[in-house]
Amino acid sequence: MTATEHSVESLDRKLNEAILSGKALEAFDEYYADDVTMQENNGEPFAGKAVNREREVKFFSTVAQLHEIKLLASAVNGNVSFGEWLYDITFKDGNRYSLEQVAVRRWKNGKVAAERFYYKG
Repeated sequence: MTATEHSVESLDRKLNEAILSGKALEAFDEYYADDVTMQENNGEPFAGKAVNREREVKFFSTVAQLHEIKLLASAVNGNVSFGEWLYDITFKDGNRYSLEQVAVRRWKNGKVAAERFYYKG
């Protein structure tokens, strides 16, 4: 791969494309560091790829139908990328939600080292 293919902008675009195409777990396996930390709003961060993958699997197991997912805007500044996301989801409990969130990713050595989600909770 060339340096351009390893750029944060390129990596972030590929990760976003995978999420949009319904391959979020596969993208997690490929693009996230073993020691990744993930944080919801001001909650305590969860550390480690295994812990965070388990959380992702648990979340997806609650989804009955994903009606729509949109990346409304994205930007990269150095080793940080930002994405504004809109999800329209029906959960297995029958509740349908339109969720808006901003995801901030901090990249290191070609992998997401930290990700934080900001949303109205």
